[in-house]
Amino acid sequence: MSDILEQLAQVLEQRKGDESGHSYVASLYEKGLNKILEKVGEESTETVLAAKDAEHTGNVDDLVHETADLWFHSLVMLAHLGTGPDAVLKELGRRFGLSGLEEKAARSADSNEHRD
Repeated sequence: MSDILEQLAQVLEQRKGDESGHSYVASLYEKGLNKILEKVGEESTETVLAAKDAEHTGNVDDLVHETADLWFHSLVMLAHLGTGPDAVLKELGRRFGLSGLEEKAARSADSNEHRD
């Protein structure tokens, strides 16, 4: 699975140098972070709505489609900011084996240390 993310990350990097008229991703990069974040927010909302629909209908097709859009635009956001899926996968790997409560407590402790 991470091969697909890596391939997509490479394409997203390549699109940084493309003309915006030839690439949707290049047009997002050209419009800047606020437009990219707008798309992430839009796709997040659509994913939530698709999940609510899936709960009632039992059909997850729209949910999968919207989740793919959300992941895609999140990867564009990461690439725009100079990082990629490897950093996210590394963080998920770090959390593997931790309970969610332990991980959240550790983040809260780190956050409080940075405020002092």
